[in-house]
Amino acid sequence: MSRLSRAEAKALTRERLLDAAARVFAQKGLAGASVDEIAEAAGYSIGAVYSNFGGKEQLFVELLKERANDRVTRAAEIVADAAPAEAQRAFSQLVIEVADKDADFAPLQAEFWLYAVRNPELMDAYAERMREPRDLLTELIARSTPDPGRAGELSTIVIALFQGLVRMRRLDPASVPDELFGRALRWLFTGAEADEEPPS
Repeated sequence: MSRLSRAEAKALTRERLLDAAARVFAQKGLAGASVDEIAEAAGYSIGAVYSNFGGKEQLFVELLKERANDRVTRAAEIVADAAPAEAQRAFSQLVIEVADKDADFAPLQAEFWLYAVRNPELMDAYAERMREPRDLLTELIARSTPDPGRAGELSTIVIALFQGLVRMRRLDPASVPDELFGRALRWLFTGAEADEEPPS
């Protein structure tokens, strides 16, 4: 078996730390988890966490960004390969997967948002890291809408809609039927196309 290059070894360490962090954060929450526990779960020293991420909060932000990027990538695949009706069902399935199967995601995101509000120095870092998935979504929307100038505003609405429906489904599953997110996206984009007022 060939030895990993330095870049490959660093990427593998980073991936293992993120996987371990996801498990530890899911079990103990942001406040209850420690850098020691995350490092031990990944099989590395504490120094590996600090050298790759800077600390627990930065690691958590990176974890949220990675998950958001994964979902935008899924959305891009859906748009590329599916007919409109199939795409609506597939987008709705994303909400179901996060709310019903990735059960730790919404509570952890809400927990960190509250933590960042109480620690304003983290809010800027959180906003900065989350711009990447939002920008990716904006590019995706710009390629698939008649008015690319609205893509930024639409991406903000889509993200807020997704997060809100995930939380609502966790709280009251019956209030968020399986097809609701897909229908809501259709209503949103149909309304945007019918609105002649340009964004300010």
